[in-house]
Amino acid sequence: MRFRLVSMAALTILSLPARANAASGASTPSSPEPEYVEVTTSRIPEDVEVVPASVTLITREDIANRGATDLRSALSLAAGVDISPGGDAGPASSVPEFWGLRELDAFLLVVDGVPWGGAFNPSLATIDLADVDRIEVVRGAAPVMYGATSFVGVIQILRRAAGTGKTSVSVGGGSYGSGSLGASVPLPKWGALSATLSGDLEQRKFSDDRTEVDRGHILWRGGIPVGAGRLRLDADAIWLGQDPASPHPRVGRALTSLVPIDSNHNPADSHLNERRLFAVAGYERPFASTSHTGAWTTTLAVTRSDQSVFRGFLTDVTTTSPNANGFREGIVTNDLHFDTHVDLRLASSVRFVAGMDHLHGLGSAQGGDFDYFIALNGNHPPDPVTLPSQAAVSIRDRREFSGLYGFAEWTPLTRWLFELGGRLNRTAESRDLDALEFPTGMRTIGHDRSEVTRGSGAAGVTWTAWRRASDALHVYADYRDTYKPAAIDFGLDSQPEILAPETARSYEIGIKGRLLQGTLQPELSLFRMDFENLVVAQSTAGVPSLTNAGRERFRGAEASIAWFERPNLQWRAAWSFHDSRFRDFVTDFGGVPTQLAGNHLEMSPRSMGAVGVVYAPDAGWVGTAQVNVVGSRYLDRRNTALAGGYATVSAGIGYRTRRWEMRLDGSNLNNQRPPASESELGDSQYYRLPPIRVILSAIYRTGGTRRAAPGGSRTPARPSDL
Repeated sequence: MRFRLVSMAALTILSLPARANAASGASTPSSPEPEYVEVTTSRIPEDVEVVPASVTLITREDIANRGATDLRSALSLAAGVDISPGGDAGPASSVPEFWGLRELDAFLLVVDGVPWGGAFNPSLATIDLADVDRIEVVRGAAPVMYGATSFVGVIQILRRAAGTGKTSVSVGGGSYGSGSLGASVPLPKWGALSATLSGDLEQRKFSDDRTEVDRGHILWRGGIPVGAGRLRLDADAIWLGQDPASPHPRVGRALTSLVPIDSNHNPADSHLNERRLFAVAGYERPFASTSHTGAWTTTLAVTRSDQSVFRGFLTDVTTTSPNANGFREGIVTNDLHFDTHVDLRLASSVRFVAGMDHLHGLGSAQGGDFDYFIALNGNHPPDPVTLPSQAAVSIRDRREFSGLYGFAEWTPLTRWLFELGGRLNRTAESRDLDALEFPTGMRTIGHDRSEVTRGSGAAGVTWTAWRRASDALHVYADYRDTYKPAAIDFGLDSQPEILAPETARSYEIGIKGRLLQGTLQPELSLFRMDFENLVVAQSTAGVPSLTNAGRERFRGAEASIAWFERPNLQWRAAWSFHDSRFRDFVTDFGGVPTQLAGNHLEMSPRSMGAVGVVYAPDAGWVGTAQVNVVGSRYLDRRNTALAGGYATVSAGIGYRTRRWEMRLDGSNLNNQRPPASESELGDSQYYRLPPIRVILSAIYRTGGTRRAAPGGSRTPARPSDL
């Protein structure tokens, strides 16, 4: 009951400013412009009001006004989305949930049109919001234009175009000795070349013992006219050093009290280090004639990631030696992404996008594991030199994902919009495993190959049920059929067998619009998704591995409302109900096959909600406050361990002028520490929500701030920027 009372009280408090202004007869702001555009659903600028999908836009100004510094805080008011910080990928990473599914690889992460993570898993730990223009969130399966697809959602981060914006310098510091420094500089033009150079340094510390993030990032963006088109060139380099935290073990139905909160069971000098290099070249050439207009766009991106891993997990909550298992590993991945497509408008009512893409991924890992002992409180961790590897494991995986796609949009009448998309996929994967156990001399060599050709597609329709001046209500529906090869995590426990591909069919209906001269923006959607061969983690004899989980069904409702009572005052609220269940999945518990049909998926709350208010004038005092609520959820697949719901409170206050701004922001101010995500490496272990965190920051700009359109960007993104 406690979290319900906190959320109700906070909602009442946050609503007071809006009610007071309404009662005092505050003037209604002028109607906002209707051109709220997104480019994720079709790779071309689309009016977010009428596109048949649930889409949320978070602008650069939204991020700055709320003091957001990561995906969790930036998306904290989006309906149906919950992003748990940390996880197995380290304290710099996160684990998103869409549509009731909390899996690292179930969603698609895109940066400027390129899958961020390539042919493997989304690279959340290397995301940087320092030079972001806006974030687009699409719920449901990825559009047919993306070969590295998803089932439950797409997050696309769009950065500012080269040479735009003002010079800015930022500095911050706060809890546990954390600190950051960043800068962004539009460079002087060199001939016709426009460019921007940005970079940042950060040291983030935590309440967890021996847990830290050190990172450096530099980004160069360039754009230049070439012939009748425009060429863009980006180069991105990230250095990331993480000292990982440990998840908290569960014994029976609850997290054990034998292990102190924030204790670290990793060996000494544990780390998750990564060097990531990314480069992209894109060319857009517009064309026009008396009968049609359009553009041809081509993108080529390459990525190299080098990772060094040394870490461990408790295997037994006892003081008997050994009680933990660790591993050291080097992982190298190389990705290449190619896409070329044509956007063609034949008439004012017909538009086509057609193209092809290819995604190549080559990854390898070498390492070994070891057993060790550590006290349950994490004291006196063993030295690495005393922990020789007991095995030598080598994994090599190659992926080739290709596709031909087409998308059509037809507006036969003012009130109707139809969309139809199709994709022909060809996926090929080969995997080799060589494992040698030193104590026994046993060697395992395995090889597997998979090749699948399969179609996927989507259809949608929007009907404008009512319109008056700038106000309107739109009813939409969509259907999506999606396919995705099974994930690989390059763990030393990986098997040579390639799992069956995941498939899903989803249905969605909804209503969205703008009322009261555009100041009130409601949205409601209902969805259902039938899933097959979901890849899940399991533990066999204490060894983690991945397996296909038969069939699942996801159903739910999501609603949001935004109220722009004044140009400087915004109020938002969101709510969702998710019902995520196994339909047919037989798995082993203690040697006994168990049918889980009807059980809820673990770590999937049935209800979530958020409410927040932002006051952000161009100059003067600024402030923000919000409450996020997460309902009860089962910690295990047998649904015997139920974790209660909780609410977190965040707030910020600051002062800004034309050139500078200083602010103080705090998250989880009521210091809640529930289990937020489950480890796929530690058996029955969970990462807790981080405690209260406070950051003091300042930013200086050479020019004034830019007024944001309420709820989204007013500026259509050019294909060349993507």
